[in-house]
Amino acid sequence: MVKDYLSEILTSRDPVSAFRKIPANKRGFILLSLPKRVQRNLLEKLDLKEIVSFLEYLDPDEITDLLQNLKEKERKKLLEMLGKERREKVEFLLKFDPRTAAGLMNLDYVEVGKDTTFEELSRIIKKHEKRTGKVPAVLVVEDGFLIGELPLHTTVLAKKGERIGKYIRKVPSIKYDKPEGEIVKEFKKHPHDKIVVLGDRGNILGVIYSDDILRLLGKRTGLENFAGISEEEDVLDPALLKVKHRYKWLILNLGTAFLAASVVAFFQKTIAAYVLLAAYMPIIAGMGGNAATQTLAVMVRGLTLGEIRPKVIKKVILNEIVSAGINGILIGLLTASVAILINQSPLLGLIVALSLLINLLVAGFFGSIVPLIMKKLGKDPASSATIFITTATDVFGFLAILGLATLIL
Repeated sequence: MVKDYLSEILTSRDPVSAFRKIPANKRGFILLSLPKRVQRNLLEKLDLKEIVSFLEYLDPDEITDLLQNLKEKERKKLLEMLGKERREKVEFLLKFDPRTAAGLMNLDYVEVGKDTTFEELSRIIKKHEKRTGKVPAVLVVEDGFLIGELPLHTTVLAKKGERIGKYIRKVPSIKYDKPEGEIVKEFKKHPHDKIVVLGDRGNILGVIYSDDILRLLGKRTGLENFAGISEEEDVLDPALLKVKHRYKWLILNLGTAFLAASVVAFFQKTIAAYVLLAAYMPIIAGMGGNAATQTLAVMVRGLTLGEIRPKVIKKVILNEIVSAGINGILIGLLTASVAILINQSPLLGLIVALSLLINLLVAGFFGSIVPLIMKKLGKDPASSATIFITTATDVFGFLAILGLATLIL
């Protein structure tokens, strides 16, 4: 049913009318599932009363995500139309940068002391659930500082008069202003169903659940970044909108393709004399591109998870180059054997083997260095990296095989 609603909105000539056909209690969830661009367009065209009617079915953190699409004036008007408690929570969440830990947290938690009895805790949970409709996380504090959490299943197993102290378990925490990469790194270091967000004084601000972190990880390592595709582009977008998202990337790609073509043109006499080289050029370039993409994927994941720190950068780059060199020797020998067997030319086999070794070394170097440079420049290390890396492997691959052929044959 959800997919049907999304498809109807994205393919309709009148998405607002399609959205209005959805039951009010489902509109907020459907809107959150749409691309940001579509969210903004719908919110701009809907009446404020209509928006409030479905915001009532959402959690404060979800309302916050939607309100960030609106201009300040409209945002204030909507906040005034919300209930007092919900408005206060949303106003609190809107204070924080959406790309930090505080921007991901929600407020479904209760704070209790370690001497609280399970009977008292039961009343606290029921009160929160009645007020919000949500079962809260139970966070245990001492002198205002987090000391752990209480797993909810213990509320069923323990005796009513028993104190919760002995059932407390550790829970990971993170400072509210930490960026997305640090959140993912903390989650990987301490796998858990939640991470508690703390303020400057160590006070609890909110909770981030694992499903939000996994969505974040998926977003940050998405395939669209490797292909020059906007993360707002949807499979059902109109053709002209797809062109708008993609043409700049393709023009840039065309420019780099001409750079590789100029290398081939420079060696046209060598190609004319040894036509067989043309059959191996795509192999050299293709293998280099594939190897570079593998290195790029590992580097982007490492940067996303916070594994690549300044003190290990040299080691990381060296490891990638060494592994690329070993792969280059293995693949080069295999390809050379095929070339000698088919073409009866040991010299051709030697040229192919050396060319593959050189190009895989180039792939290892550029595949590791380009994402690091983009990170240093404050850019997404995945965005547009592929174009520079494949250009390098194409240029150096063609240069290697044609240059060696000119010298040896």
